Amino acid sequence: MKFLKLFGRLKSVVIGMVHVRALPGTPRSSLPLTQITDKACHEAEIYKDAGVDGLIVENMHDLPYTVYVGPEITAAMSVISAAVKHTCPRLPLGIQILCSANQQAVAVALAAGLDFIRVEGFVFSHVADEGMINACAGDLLRYRKQIGAQHVQIFADIKKKHSAHALTADVSISETAKAAELFLADGIVLTGTATGMQADPKELKEVEHAVKIPVLIGSGVTLENLECEALTHEQALARVMPISI
Repeated sequence: MKFLKLFGRLKSVVIGMVHVRALPGTPRSSLPLTQITDKACHEAEIYKDAGVDGLIVENMHDLPYTVYVGPEITAAMSVISAAVKHTCPRLPLGIQILCSANQQAVAVALAAGLDFIRVEGFVFSHVADEGMINACAGDLLRYRKQIGAQHVQIFADIKKKHSAHALTADVSISETAKAAELFLADGIVLTGTATGMQADPKELKEVEHAVKIPVLIGSGVTLENLECEALTHEQALARVMPISI
C-alpha cells in the first residue's frame, strides 16, 4: 500500500496543515510572496520539531474562494511548496489548492517534489459556498497520468464540509467512500460540517468498515477527542490552528 510506504505505518498518523497567508491577487493579500514563503517555512519547522508525521500546504487565507483559480496562485503555491520541501526534506509533504484546483495541485506536486494532494469533489457533485462543484476523478487521474505524476497520492474528501449534499442525499457516506475507492483514491478524508468541527464517530466507523484504503480525519482533531475509541482507530489529518508570527 502506497500510504504505508510513504508514512511507515497505517495508524496514528498526524499531518500538520500549513495555512499560507493570502496570496498575491486575492482580496486579503497584504504581504509579498517572499514573506509569505518565509512564514510558511517557519510554521513547517515548528511542526517538524513537534514530531508530526507529514505536512500539507494549503491556501487557506485566499478568501473568498473561487473555482476560477488563476495561474498566479499556481505559481505562488509552487514556490512556497518547493521552499517547504527544502525546509523539511524528510517529511511526506502534500498540497491542497482551494477551491477545487485539483489539476493545478497535481502539477505543483510534480514540480515541487511533493507526495500527495488533498482533493475536493473527487466523486459526486455538491453545492459548496463557492458554487457548484462537480466530480473530477476521471479527468484528474487522466491528467496525473499524462504529466507522469502517478506517484502523487490522492486523498479525497467525501461529503465535504462547508457544503450542501441534498443532491446526493440518497447516497450514504459508506457508498460515497466506496465510490472514491473504486475511482482509485489512495485515501478517504472525512470531516465535520465545518472547519474545526469534529468528524462524526459513527460515520468514521461506517467508512472504515466500507473501504480498504486509509481513512483520515480532516477536521476537529483535539487532544480530548483523540482519546475517543472511535478516533484512535483512524489516522488524523490534523487541522491545527496556524501559529501567529
